[in-house]
Amino acid sequence: MKRLCFLWVSLLAVVFGACGDKAGKKAEVLPSVRVDTVGCGEAHVTLQFPGRVKASQDVTLSFKVPGTLLRMYVDEGDRVRKGQLLAELDPTDYQIQLAATEAEYRQIKADADRVMALYKESGTTASANDRARYGLKQIEAKLANHKNQLSYTRIYAPFDGQVQQCFFDGRETVGAGMPVLTVLGLTHPEVEINLPASSYVRRNEFSSYTCTFDVLPEKALQLEPVGILPKANANQLYTMRLRLKGPSGEVRPAPGMSTWVTIQLATDSVAGRVRVPSGALLESDGKSYVFVYDADHKVVHRTPVRMERLLSDGTALVKGGIRCGDLVVASGVHYVKDGGKVHLLPRQSDTNVGGLL
Repeated sequence: MKRLCFLWVSLLAVVFGACGDKAGKKAEVLPSVRVDTVGCGEAHVTLQFPGRVKASQDVTLSFKVPGTLLRMYVDEGDRVRKGQLLAELDPTDYQIQLAATEAEYRQIKADADRVMALYKESGTTASANDRARYGLKQIEAKLANHKNQLSYTRIYAPFDGQVQQCFFDGRETVGAGMPVLTVLGLTHPEVEINLPASSYVRRNEFSSYTCTFDVLPEKALQLEPVGILPKANANQLYTMRLRLKGPSGEVRPAPGMSTWVTIQLATDSVAGRVRVPSGALLESDGKSYVFVYDADHKVVHRTPVRMERLLSDGTALVKGGIRCGDLVVASGVHYVKDGGKVHLLPRQSDTNVGGLL
């Protein structure tokens, strides 16, 4: 009987010992994390946007007076020089009007000169002198107006450019202010792009601008900024205009061509600023932390940092007690503790995106 009891006690000891071993092993399970290397700031950050070439000047010209179109001196597509005659109305009616006004002016001026001469010699009243003087000013204004109306029967090119469209041809009646032709300025073509709000707020960091075209392979053309509209459009985008700086080569970008604009941001100059994956940040008590991995002891240490800006590539710029080249926990920060040991997950291969293979 004693021997049987001894066997039962031994068996129970073995069973409880095995359970104790399993519990001990279970307590040793380490959290699995993935680590990544701390980057060195943002020394070379670029932004790219689709754009379209526009004429630096795009004006629709019209006559200031009505009349019958006498002649169009240019056709669509013609290149024009500043001051070149483009279109003309029949000036006959305005020439007759001006001739009549000139005759009236000569008569009133002669009468006014006699009255004002008499007034100097006290031969007439001040009232008569005033009527003569103001009558002369009135006819002078009328004469100037009719001279202007005659000059308005011609349209001249306001700048060097190219005729885009003609709206009349032949002896048609044209009203004052009706569009007659459109002229594009091609001296310095411009490129127009739309910036999202995230890029618009960083506009003071823009340092250089280039654009590329399919018709000009392997050639980046320099741009200079013209301006950014301060109000967003209906799509919450801010329109930016840039001017081409003397494109070289036989083929010049023309209005309507599509392009890609590359904006280079200023080099990050803040000392101590580094880049970490956004998943490495842990927010606690209103502060930001990262866990730095100690490869020698296989433990992590919580380090406070100051998050300055999130980047579009999924990383964040931080400043604090970490340096470029350190290893930080990139995923699993909510399951580790300061000074605790961790188990590293294998790094994802660049050729096996998503770990599907």
